[in-house]
Amino acid sequence: TQNQQSGDYSIRESILRSLNNYFSQLGDQKANDIYEMVLSEVELPMLQAVMNYTRNNQSQAAIVLGLSRGTLRK
Repeated sequence: TQNQQSGDYSIRESILRSLNNYFSQLGDQKANDIYEMVLSEVELPMLQAVMNYTRNNQSQAAIVLGLSRGTLRK
Protein backbone atom coordinates (compact mmCIF):
# COMPACT_ATOMS: atom_id res chain seq x y z
CA THR A 1 0.00 0.00 0.00
CA GLN A 2 0.97 3.65 -0.24
CA ASN A 3 1.57 3.94 3.51
CA GLN A 4 3.92 0.96 3.47
CA GLN A 5 5.88 2.42 0.56
CA SER A 6 6.46 5.63 2.51
CA GLY A 7 7.55 3.68 5.60
CA ASP A 8 4.42 4.62 7.57
CA TYR A 9 3.37 1.35 9.23
CA SER A 10 0.60 0.58 11.67
CA ILE A 11 1.61 -0.38 15.20
CA ARG A 12 0.67 -3.99 14.44
CA GLU A 13 2.82 -4.01 11.29
CA SER A 14 5.73 -2.38 13.11
CA ILE A 15 5.64 -4.97 15.88
CA LEU A 16 5.39 -7.83 13.39
CA ARG A 17 8.36 -6.47 11.42
CA SER A 18 10.38 -6.01 14.61
CA LEU A 19 9.63 -9.53 15.84
CA ASN A 20 10.46 -11.08 12.47
CA ASN A 21 13.73 -9.15 12.50
CA TYR A 22 14.42 -10.29 16.07
CA PHE A 23 13.81 -13.95 15.16
CA SER A 24 15.96 -13.69 12.04
CA GLN A 25 18.88 -12.40 14.12
CA LEU A 26 18.70 -15.08 16.82
CA GLY A 27 20.91 -17.50 14.95
CA ASP A 28 21.36 -20.63 17.08
CA GLN A 29 19.89 -19.00 20.20
CA LYS A 30 16.46 -20.08 21.43
CA ALA A 31 13.73 -17.49 21.89
CA ASN A 32 12.49 -17.22 25.49
CA ASP A 33 9.89 -15.10 27.27
CA ILE A 34 8.84 -13.26 24.11
CA TYR A 35 5.53 -12.15 25.62
CA GLU A 36 7.22 -10.49 28.59
CA MET A 37 9.93 -8.99 26.38
CA VAL A 38 7.38 -7.37 24.05
CA LEU A 39 5.32 -6.00 26.93
CA SER A 40 8.38 -4.50 28.62
CA GLU A 41 9.61 -2.99 25.35
CA VAL A 42 6.23 -1.48 24.41
CA GLU A 43 4.94 -0.24 27.77
CA LEU A 44 7.36 2.62 28.48
CA PRO A 45 7.35 4.21 25.02
CA MET A 46 3.55 3.88 24.91
CA LEU A 47 3.22 5.67 28.25
CA GLN A 48 5.72 8.33 27.17
CA ALA A 49 3.83 8.94 23.92
CA VAL A 50 0.46 9.14 25.66
CA MET A 51 1.78 11.51 28.33
CA ASN A 52 3.24 13.70 25.59
CA TYR A 53 -0.04 13.54 23.67
CA THR A 54 -2.02 14.63 26.75
CA ARG A 55 0.62 17.20 27.81
CA ASN A 56 1.28 15.22 31.00
CA ASN A 57 -2.35 15.30 32.11
CA GLN A 58 -2.70 12.02 34.00
CA SER A 59 -6.50 12.07 34.00
CA GLN A 60 -6.63 12.49 30.22
CA ALA A 61 -3.85 9.91 29.77
CA ALA A 62 -5.81 7.38 31.83
CA ILE A 63 -8.83 7.91 29.57
CA VAL A 64 -6.71 7.56 26.41
CA LEU A 65 -5.23 4.32 27.76
CA GLY A 66 -8.53 2.96 29.06
CA LEU A 67 -7.18 2.74 32.62
CA SER A 68 -8.15 4.24 35.94
CA ARG A 69 -5.94 7.13 37.02
CA GLY A 70 -4.79 5.05 40.02
CA THR A 71 -3.66 2.22 37.75
CA LEU A 72 -1.80 4.67 35.53
CA ARG A 73 0.06 6.11 38.52
CA LYS A 74 1.27 2.63 39.50
